[in-house]
Formats: sequence, structure tokens, C-alpha cells
Amino acid sequence: MTSLFASEPDLVPGLLAEAAEAGIGQFVVGALISDEAGRVLLLRRKPDDFLGGLWELPGGGVEPGEGVGEALSREVAEETGLALAEVTGYAGAFDYASGSGLMTRQFTFSVTVEEHGPVELTEHDGAMWADRGELPNVSDETRVLLGR
Repeated sequence: MTSLFASEPDLVPGLLAEAAEAGIGQFVVGALISDEAGRVLLLRRKPDDFLGGLWELPGGGVEPGEGVGEALSREVAEETGLALAEVTGYAGAFDYASGSGLMTRQFTFSVTVEEHGPVELTEHDGAMWADRGELPNVSDETRVLLGR
């Protein structure tokens, strides 16, 4: 498989090195998927989940031994049923304490998917294509990533 980061091969190692220097040991990836109208795909966390009811970008944890690109593809497919086609840019990162209290860094990437078919939810209870100017209940970090 061709690297999803072919246009910026040194991006991910640099991001991981910066995180290691900051003492971050747990990593999460987020996918900023936009439709033709510029709306962004958001998923709502189930009420009984950590931060239940919050809307977020598709994504999740990088498993031990897994690359960032592999995790990004896997998480998009698992959470939405969509197939990641390409990483088109780096949107930014933020740190937070996970439900277990570990300091975690989320790396978020702008991506394209192979086709905008129906979203198939497996871990969330809602999906929406949101206008960046009219975001639902998202975290402050996600609001910054989306430019609002």
C-alpha cells in the first residue's frame, strides 16, 4: 500500500518526536472529512461513553505497533464504514487526559474518502455533516481545529 503521507514523508515521525519530548505516550488520530459543500463529518458519543453526548471527528487510538496512517484508515473504516483515500493535510493536535487519566495527544488530519456513501455507525449514536459555522456540542479543541 502506498503511504497516505507520501507528499510529506517526514511529517509523522516529527509529530511523534515532538510528542515524546513533551512526555506524551498515548496517541489518538482524528479524521477531518469534508463533503462537497464543505461540511464536516461529526459523530456523537453514546450517552454512557466517556464524554457522552459530545460530537467529535471520527478517530481513535493508535494501537501498539500500528502506524499513524494505518490507525487513521482503520478508525475511519471502523467508525463510519467509509474507506480513507488520501491524507490531504495536517489540521493540528491537542492534548487531553483520557478516561483512564493518561495524557494523550490527538493528531488530526484532513482526509478524503473513496466515496461519500452512507455513514455506518458502530461506536457512536449519531452522525451529521455539520456546517463549520453552526457546530453542535463539540469540544473547544475540535472547534479550534475546525476554525470556529
